[in-house]
Formats: sequence, structure tokens, C-alpha cells
Amino acid sequence: MFKKINFFLLILLLYQNPLYSKSTSFNNFNSKNLSKYFSGILAFENKDNSKALEFFNSSKILINKHDPYLKRYIHSLVLENKISQAINIVKGNKNNSNTNFFDAYLLLILDSLKKNDLDNANVYLRKVSKLDDLDRFHLAITESLNQYIHVFKEKKILDDNKNFGKLSIITETFQRCYLGDETTDEYFSNLIDDEDADYSRYIYFYLSYLIENNRKDDAQKIISDLDSINTTLLLSQGKSWIQNENAEKLLDVFSCKNPNDLISEFMFLISNLYSSQDNFERSNFYLNLSTFLNPKFIFNLSLVAENQYFNGEYKKAKKTLKNFIKEDSFYYWFRVKKETQIIAKQRNKEESLNYITAEFKKISQPNNKQIFDIANFYKNSKKYEKAIMYYSKIIDTLNVNLDMKADLLYRRGGSYERIGEYEKADQDLLNALKIRPDDAYILNYLAYSWLERDYKINEAIEMLERAYSYENDDPYIIDSIGWAYYLIRDYSKAENFLKRAVELMPNDPIVNDHYGDILWRLDRKIQARYFWGNVLKMDDASKDMIKNINIKLVEGLKKS
Repeated sequence: MFKKINFFLLILLLYQNPLYSKSTSFNNFNSKNLSKYFSGILAFENKDNSKALEFFNSSKILINKHDPYLKRYIHSLVLENKISQAINIVKGNKNNSNTNFFDAYLLLILDSLKKNDLDNANVYLRKVSKLDDLDRFHLAITESLNQYIHVFKEKKILDDNKNFGKLSIITETFQRCYLGDETTDEYFSNLIDDEDADYSRYIYFYLSYLIENNRKDDAQKIISDLDSINTTLLLSQGKSWIQNENAEKLLDVFSCKNPNDLISEFMFLISNLYSSQDNFERSNFYLNLSTFLNPKFIFNLSLVAENQYFNGEYKKAKKTLKNFIKEDSFYYWFRVKKETQIIAKQRNKEESLNYITAEFKKISQPNNKQIFDIANFYKNSKKYEKAIMYYSKIIDTLNVNLDMKADLLYRRGGSYERIGEYEKADQDLLNALKIRPDDAYILNYLAYSWLERDYKINEAIEMLERAYSYENDDPYIIDSIGWAYYLIRDYSKAENFLKRAVELMPNDPIVNDHYGDILWRLDRKIQARYFWGNVLKMDDASKDMIKNINIKLVEGLKKS
């Protein structure tokens, strides 16, 4: 009796599923296959792709009989980085109409491009362009691939290009790089110097282009300006190779002259677009395609691990991180940091700190980047004395006016402030401002520290007004300036700022506490108690803050 009911429910759910194919004949199904398929769907929807693939593999009989099955199966295979298998299934499927969907054609196009079969790639591209359900990402992919194929075949840029904003600019940059166009430098420079976005990744590709064209001096000049501490993982490795006379390794990883490398990078761009929308699963789909085309570009695996981490897939992230071995110090240290973050999420911060500390001690000669990272971990764990010790190790080696030094002084100054060594804190923060006088965040930190000590209130307000003029959308700066006006009893002006701060950071306990205080002074006591009460529901509220809030909820604020 149970089996019959279960079978009926499975059929009902399949009918209700938006991916159900009306052409499906259930005469070809049996309850066992359907049960496995449905279990796969549930695992698929619950983001347990490994389990989903397990069920899909055991119900392959449905490949030619139920259209949505193949879509899910292909998707799961790619997410598990079984791309060659996915391609073979698409190629071997007898029911051609069953593969008439975007991901199937994309796999066939990429397979053709990898084999340098441009004619076949064009055939599949024409087919995919006729699909009815292409979204804006699919359209951008289709058009961009068309442009790339034209460049590879005709050795010139397509005249009638559709414009997809930054994506098109980046794509054209790489196409010109491939062609050795005289404007390549200009295109890379425009990307790198773009103030509206972080295109530091393209410094790496530009370095590769320079090395490939025997312009090592130009490459050396670029890396000399790179911050060795805050530089990205990818750039840190590139810089190390050039400094150690191993510049040719850049070309082993990426070359503009290699069509597969270019398409691989384009797949990354699409992955990044999905990631920016917090669609980490789809992002990893394209990252895996990128790796399929250029397996030497191991940096992409770090992004897969990041996506898995942000998606809460810690087990998968740890598995991905195992690709980074001790022999590759840059990527292994990334692995250690990410594993540390996972331990903090799964267990506790103390255990995570013990792990990274133990790994750090194994490094015989840690570089400044590694020292900087361990200092930050200590600071975030509220081990401020340790953080100060490690920040000092780096500061003592830097030039007086180096921009990087301002950041380190800011961090060390903040650590001194946390342990009540205010004189040293002020000295570090003021020295940081000498290097970066218009840094809104240094101005904000120093000013707010003074406000909390009831010290130089007027000067603090002047600094906060400067900070606000530079960063008028930052909720922390808005909170600080609002609190400053509260302290000088300009409650009306204070309320304007704090109201906006609460809107921007509704779950911040300090902001809610501050706003409650202002509302009380404005004689809006019911509202004040509402925002104070919010603080008690917040995980980030400290024990001292909760104690004070409970007092205020009963007694209100004393007259002053």
C-alpha cells in the first residue's frame, strides 16, 4: 500500500514541477527509477549536489524519456567537475530534442573550441541562438562567443558588436591582446585604472602580455608599485615569479595567444557576474567550465572554494582546498586561512585561532603578507597584544611615507585603543593621517575614540564632518557623526544621522542603542524602548551592553 501511494505522489510532484515535460510517457517509468529521480531532485534543490548526482547516476534510464532529467543531470555533473562526462552524455544522447537547451549547447561549443574546431563551434552557436528561453546572461555569452570565434577565424575584431557594458570592454581587451593590436596597452590601462571597480586581476594578465612581448622592464616597473601586503593572491604569485626570474611561469598559466585561455577567462567573467548576485552555485558551474578550458589556472579553484564557503558548503570547500599543497606557499597559505574561517564557523573562534597559529609557526621565514594575516586574526579574536606585536614587526621594516604603513598604523592604533593604551593609539592614528590625511576611516576611528573618552569633542566633530564629506554613505561614519551631535546636545541633528544609520544597519546593536538614546532625549520614549529592545535580540551585543540596555528599559536615561 505504501509503495503505491509513494509512486502516486512522485508522479503528482513531477506533473507540478515547472520543468515537467508533457511529452513524457510514464509507461516507460517504474517506481524505483522515479523514486531515485525524485530523491535526486530533492538533493538538487537542497544544494547537495554530490548526493543529487548519486541518484541521477542510478536513474540514467530517464535520459531519453524525461527532458528535465537531462538538464539536472548535466548541471550536477558540471558542478562536480565531471565536464568530459557531461559532454559525452550530451553527444551520445539519441534524442536530439532532449539536448535542445542552453547548457547542452554551451558544453558542445566549449568542447569544439578546446579542440580548435571553430566550424563545429559555429554550428552549435547558431543552434543556441535560436532558443526561445535565452536570458540576458545567455545572450551576453552567445554574442561574446560569436565575437571570439570570429577573431580566432578571421584574425580581426567583428565590426557589428553588441554592447554589454564592462563585459564587452573586457572581452575586446583580450581580443586585441590575442591579435597583438597596438592599442592593447591602452585597453589594459583603462581597465586597471578604472576607479569604479576593482580590476586588479587584469594587472596579472597585462603582466603576462608584457612578458610574452619581451617587455620585462615594463613588467618590473608595474610590480614595483604593488603593495606586497594587500595585493591579491593571484598578483602576489605573479610578482614573486617576476622578482625571482621565473617570469615565463606567467605564460605557462595564461597566454593571450592561447584561445582556450581566453575563453576560460571569459567563463570566469560570467561566473563573477553570477557570484555578484549571490548565485554561488551557478557561479561555480562557470568556474568549473573555466578550469576545464585552462586547468593550469589554479587560481580559479580558490574562487570555487570561496563560493562554497559563502554558500555554507564547508565540506565541499575543504575538499576543494586540498588541491593547494605545501609546495605552493602562496596557495597553501590561502588554504590555511580559509580552513581557519571554516573552523570558526563550524566550531569556535578559539579553535580556529589555534589552528592558524600552529600552521604559522611551521613557516621558517614568514613573509610580510603572512605576518599581516596572522596579526589580523589575532586582532579579530581580540588578542590585541599579539596583534600589536605582529603589526610592529612589519611597521619597523617600512619606509616612513609608504601608503601601506598608514594601513598598518591604523590597525595597530585600533588595537592599542582596544586595550586602553590611548596615548599610543592616538600617536599611531595621527601618524597614519600624516600619510593619508583624507582617509575617512582613519578620521572616523580616531574621532569616535575621542568621543568615547569625552576628549577633544570639537576637534572630533571637525574630523567626522571631514570623514562624512568623503564617505557620506558609510553607516559607521554616519553613526559616529550622529553620536557626536548627541554629545553636544544637538538632538535634532543627531536624530537625522542616526535614523539613517539604523536604516543602513538595522541589525547593529551600537547603532540601535545610540538611536534609542536620542529618541529618549527627544521625549519619544516608547520608540526609544523599542530600539533598545532590539539590541537584546542581536547576537553581536556584548554582555556589558545588554546589562546597560536592561537598566535603560526599566529606568530610562538619567536627566543631564
